[in-house]
Amino acid sequence: MARILRDCVYGQAVADALGVPYEFRPRGSFRCTDMVGHGSHNQPAGTWGDDTSMALAICDNYRELGRIDVDDIRERFVRWYRDGAYTVNGLFDIGNATREALERGHGLAGEWDNGNGSLMRTVPLAFTDATDDEVRAASAITHAHPTSTEACVAIVHIARDLIAGASSADVAGDIAARPVDEIRSGGFVRDTFDAALWCLANTSSYAECTLAAVNLGDDTDTTAAVAGALAGIVYGIERIPLEWLNKLRGKALIESCLF
Repeated sequence: MARILRDCVYGQAVADALGVPYEFRPRGSFRCTDMVGHGSHNQPAGTWGDDTSMALAICDNYRELGRIDVDDIRERFVRWYRDGAYTVNGLFDIGNATREALERGHGLAGEWDNGNGSLMRTVPLAFTDATDDEVRAASAITHAHPTSTEACVAIVHIARDLIAGASSADVAGDIAARPVDEIRSGGFVRDTFDAALWCLANTSSYAECTLAAVNLGDDTDTTAAVAGALAGIVYGIERIPLEWLNKLRGKALIESCLF
């Protein structure tokens, strides 16, 4: 399991870094074909963002304590937000709901508080013994509405199915058959969930999956991060393009958080 967790986390980090330069750009206004730098956040090539930082904070909680401790995870998120913990060189991107929740000390539970800010960090929980209620509680640190918490539970179950050998088509179900024009890639949690599964089911390699996710546009880094985490499980780190892994920044930090 430790090896597959590594595949998953690197799969997420690489995909996150692919998407960072294109965040907020609409579909069709660009074409991502490789790992590049600058762009939306003016970061060097290979820089991953909030998606991976928060996933690493969760991994580090489990590595250190051997259990899901929501208060400890929240404290790690706050250190990320305030001090740049779990980043390559400081925080440069944070969702509004996540910021507000960390400022208030509790998750937001309104119907309009269903961004993808908890889903983006959740796949590594599949490698822990977290129960559904613990997954919900981890989401609710920032995103407490049932739409968000249940999406997180669902993605953990999907990841566990992939770990057990399920196919991409099996876990995607009816989502796989949708035309691309029906796949939304903004910040709504269910859209990110569907888009990640659509990319996984409609491609046949890690590179194809993650590039497809970025090229959907809009919330490019998060769509790619979720798709990349799942693709990492399916294909393994050895099938992530070596040139992308070589460009990836912060690998020592990633390694220090794995369990």
